[in-house]
Amino acid sequence: MQTQAGDPGAFAHFDLSRVDSPAFVVDSAKIRHNLEILEDIKKRSGVKILSAMKAFSMWELAPLIGQTLDGCCTSGLWEARLAKEKYSGEISTYCAAFKEADLVEIIEISDHIIFNTPMQYQRYKHILPDSVDVGLRINPLHSEGEVEKYDPCQPHSRLGFPIDQLRPEYLEGMDGLHFHTLCEHGFAPLERTWNIIESKLDIDYNILKWINFGGGHHITRDDYDRDALVKFLIEVQSKTGCQIYLEPGEAIALDAGILVGEILDIFDNGMKVGITDISATCHMPDVIEAPYRPAMLHESDNNDIIRLGGQSCLAGDIIGDYRLPAPLNGKTNIGQRIAFLDQAHYSMVKTNTFNGVPLPSIWLWDSESDALKCVRQFAWSEFRNRLS
Repeated sequence: MQTQAGDPGAFAHFDLSRVDSPAFVVDSAKIRHNLEILEDIKKRSGVKILSAMKAFSMWELAPLIGQTLDGCCTSGLWEARLAKEKYSGEISTYCAAFKEADLVEIIEISDHIIFNTPMQYQRYKHILPDSVDVGLRINPLHSEGEVEKYDPCQPHSRLGFPIDQLRPEYLEGMDGLHFHTLCEHGFAPLERTWNIIESKLDIDYNILKWINFGGGHHITRDDYDRDALVKFLIEVQSKTGCQIYLEPGEAIALDAGILVGEILDIFDNGMKVGITDISATCHMPDVIEAPYRPAMLHESDNNDIIRLGGQSCLAGDIIGDYRLPAPLNGKTNIGQRIAFLDQAHYSMVKTNTFNGVPLPSIWLWDSESDALKCVRQFAWSEFRNRLS
């Protein structure tokens, strides 16, 4: 999978020795910049924008996000609790399948509850109060994803009700429709997807209050056609009479964070191999799951290639092959700091303590004022307390 980000921005001038290792460093100035772009989209189009907590849940920045966006979209009870406790605005909760015990509390927390199938809605509608909007996630059966396992419209997908099975009676009692089919995409895939949905969706839009276009929109990327997006959103709202929602996650934190680590050992096994205190398995799981190769800060075009991996015992804990910023000279590289770009979203929320590998600390840096503070450091008890 080819990542669509990796601009170092202000991190090009950040001294990696200012933080411990490993560590996530998030630039609040870049977050503000991304939020300004999203605010402009809101003002010009009239849509509402929710922050996708599954991608970026650094609640230290919740007040900043709340100043601009309309709330959060969550993926279950625990995310909904976090949104209620730390964030402001609306809460929209979708889950592939709700447990009834969880749903009872989710109802108290959420403004919108989105079901994956009409059957789940029918099963639980007797406990839904009138104060909660209800929506249905649909699967347009139109793929735009680069990697099948990350594509919500892959064959036999579990995400969303197939649009070709949608009948008018399934929408009785529904306030909105939801679809989410994109991943790091520009504007054109959204437009194509909506055209497919519109051609297959034989309904009276007057029965709906809102349509949620989900996430995966790389709106804050420099090459995103934001003027075309605004024009499109205005047209869809005018035609349907529905409030349109967007749920960006990556777009909020795009190019806003790095993962800092250091090289612990180097040896030769047919090529140079470097062990780092950054683990793909524990700190950047998408490197293995997608898979993809994260961009390295100040990677050289000229130095020798080294294969970097983590401390864990998993054979596949490999980050990738790189040319270090400094020449590859064995002992002189031990202790060298490195950083991988665009790690604020998804990496932070997916970290784990497999093999007892320590979690990275979390730092907040303002590249405009140069203020730097440690938001969180993790003790070994984080590992112990997950077990029994």
